Amino acid sequence: MALDELKSAIPDYAKDLKLNLGSVIGNSDLPQQQLWGTVLACAITSRSPHVLRELEPEAKANLSPEAYTAAKSAAAVMAMNNVFYRTRHLLSDSEYGTMRAGLRMNVIGNPGVDKVDFELWSFAVSAINGCGMCLDSHEQVLRKAGVDRDVIQEAFKIASVIQAVGVTLDAEAHLA
Repeated sequence: MALDELKSAIPDYAKDLKLNLGSVIGNSDLPQQQLWGTVLACAITSRSPHVLRELEPEAKANLSPEAYTAAKSAAAVMAMNNVFYRTRHLLSDSEYGTMRAGLRMNVIGNPGVDKVDFELWSFAVSAINGCGMCLDSHEQVLRKAGVDRDVIQEAFKIASVIQAVGVTLDAEAHLA
């Protein structure tokens, strides 16, 4: 199992990450599609080759082809949106917020999977990328759709652990 391989690569000083990785993925209450779509989108967003290499095959095995593509699409479109909207938010000139974005984001309107799943994956990616505007926007859509806070928190727990594992393993690779 790739998850076990990934956990075994985590150094002893990051034992909490090892335990948390097993917990947020191995003991998640999320439905399989929500869980593995979140895992895949976050693994891509972590930018860690090691994390992606270990988690992608299991995600692919647990997702329909449509969900697999949609999770990758969430990571891709949110990589763009998180930079754009975070920048708008951080600029002190509020006029930028009134300007037309002019960026294509068609996949958000038609992701090929349940809209709630895609929103959850987009939310998790936004957590890693630190875009407050995107986090608020996706959280509001999820809450309006009846998604409990526990589910939303589960997504950002997965995001935080996958990101931390990626940072740790990449640091170790560079230090070796």
